[in-house]
Amino acid sequence: MYEDPDFDGKLTSLVDINELPQKAVVHIKLTDDSSAASTEILSDVSSPERLCRWPSHFPVPSFGLDVELILRDGQKEYERNGTPLKLTRDQRHDILEKMASAIYGFKAYQIKKEIEKSAAALVEKHPCLKEKGSGTGYDGWANSLKYKMANMQTKMRKAGSQEVMVNAGKRSRSNPDGECSHSNIKKPKRAEINFLPNFPRGEDASSLEEQREKIVEEMKKVEKNMTTVGKLMQTTFALRRQNIVVSAAPVKNLLELWPALQLPSEVYAEFQRITNKNLQNCFYAELDVHTTRLMTLFRQKASKKGKAADSLAAIFKVHDEQIQHDVHTRRTTVLHALPAYLREETSGFFISCDEDVEEPDLSTTPSALLSKVCGGDGYPVSYGNEVSVVLEGQEIITLENLPEAFLVMFGLMYTLHISYPKHLKLTFEFVQKIILGLDDGKHQTADFEK
Repeated sequence: MYEDPDFDGKLTSLVDINELPQKAVVHIKLTDDSSAASTEILSDVSSPERLCRWPSHFPVPSFGLDVELILRDGQKEYERNGTPLKLTRDQRHDILEKMASAIYGFKAYQIKKEIEKSAAALVEKHPCLKEKGSGTGYDGWANSLKYKMANMQTKMRKAGSQEVMVNAGKRSRSNPDGECSHSNIKKPKRAEINFLPNFPRGEDASSLEEQREKIVEEMKKVEKNMTTVGKLMQTTFALRRQNIVVSAAPVKNLLELWPALQLPSEVYAEFQRITNKNLQNCFYAELDVHTTRLMTLFRQKASKKGKAADSLAAIFKVHDEQIQHDVHTRRTTVLHALPAYLREETSGFFISCDEDVEEPDLSTTPSALLSKVCGGDGYPVSYGNEVSVVLEGQEIITLENLPEAFLVMFGLMYTLHISYPKHLKLTFEFVQKIILGLDDGKHQTADFEK
């Protein structure tokens, strides 16, 4: 992050080093899970986005001075005779309040495993808090934290936190005509850390709308000022998430409101705001690491019998016939072969057409990568030819090769809050969890790794 002089010194995510002025104030925050992440993530309302995802080891916060002194003395007693510390109601309340605040700093909605990990970290740091008669030593703490987090969500909803306010108004005793309490819940489901942030300090819907209109006007120009567009996109991030997540408008309408999202650079920047991941760097680096092993697995499968084996054999036949073999060829083959290996249907996703012939009707196509081939041979995947990204029947952008088109499509699914294609759910989850390391806490990651 850097203090942007064009926006009164507000902290702005640094995407391109060339954006820095000659003399700049830069804020560097470690985001590695092994580092001691700050628990005051939401303290700066002027930059409301979270900067850290859920850590591998939960950083237990400091408590009130009186509680810290009691814990210190309790630890000495525990080390002498193994007697757990007995807390008063107020002391326990203080610990739970501080723990809940720290947990909310990472996620507004937690799963059971995350609550248990935070409770385990608490008793690991303060062994005197272990509970007698508990198999883990922290079962009671985990249960208390579960209810405390429900109270925290209510508290934050009343305070105006958008990510929980969006789910207010559900059916209850006081609101019997409201929507069912468990239906249409809007919350992160793919490891997003900035799902629905509040507006920056000093900004409201009207002021951000004015800046959105400036983006639209700038995008109409032949020579666009991309530095200005990038800064305005950063400032209007919270308004954009409101438009996208809350309204759930069609892709066509959203791109009319936010035309900059048809630029690969802005898709990558938006993905980083949402997940705190550099999409391009992480995707290509990890894909290349896995490529050799994946190619071996796919070829082994192709040598066997069955529908998946036949599909893979056809893919590698075309791959081996390529005159030039480079990193782009290998990436293209891996991305084409992955869904076949996972036994998923790709006939409606990988589409090709002759660039000299009228394009096929895409109006009913939810998502596809359209390869434009000169003198097309009907093969669904393009090697070294332009590929267009299609979402909800709209041809959004054309890229130079299939890996780049796939990457932009993946970024747009996060950016526009679009669900993965049902027939390619495993493929996209593999990219999310294994290639990009964006684990939403569900157990399927371990299955993929096996």
